[in-house]
This record gives sequence, structure tokens and C-alpha cells, in this order.
Amino acid sequence: MKIKSYQLGELEELVLMIVAILNEEAYGVKVMDEIQNQIGRKVNISAVHTVLDRLEKKDFVSSYMGGASAERGGRRKRLFKVTAEGSKAITYVHQTRNELYNQIPKTILGYG
Repeated sequence: MKIKSYQLGELEELVLMIVAILNEEAYGVKVMDEIQNQIGRKVNISAVHTVLDRLEKKDFVSSYMGGASAERGGRRKRLFKVTAEGSKAITYVHQTRNELYNQIPKTILGYG
């Protein structure tokens, strides 16, 4: 049996966490805007869509079509949500980063 890899690139990690934060309201432009608002990083929309597609192929997010709206000229949005595997990936990344951070000597971090 193949063990699932939860390794993510930096942008994949950011996009996955932002989709989780936005919960049922995650779509391409909103994810892009939230990355800018949360961490001050500008990401173009094509990069966000590429990462969302990649995360969906990895089964970390799923997508569905939302309702049409007048503000979008009657077009529907493709919304994303984190899957159970995506939740596991977020937990794995969080735990791994914390484990590594906790091993850094305090003198390196400027206190101790």
C-alpha cells in the first residue's frame, strides 16, 4: 500500500490554508486577495488557479460550482473546500514545522 505524501510547496501550503480559512467561500480571486491581505504577498490569479488544480489532483481540495450572481453577469463561481486528506496535510505541515522550530537553539532565535 502506498503511503500518501503530505509534502507541499510553499504556495501550495499557503493556498490550502487560505481555502481552509475561507471555508465555503473560497474561489480563485478571493484566495488571491486573502493571500495579499493575510501576508502581504502578491500572487497572480493564474498561479492561484494552477495551485488549486494541483491541490484538487492531490485530493486536498474539491471544487463545485456555486450559484450564478448578477455581479458576475450571471456566471457561476468555482468554489473550493478542503477535503479530509487536505485537513491531514494541513495538520502534517503544522506538526512538522513546529517540530523543526522547537529544535532550533534559543540563541539562534535571539533569546536565551
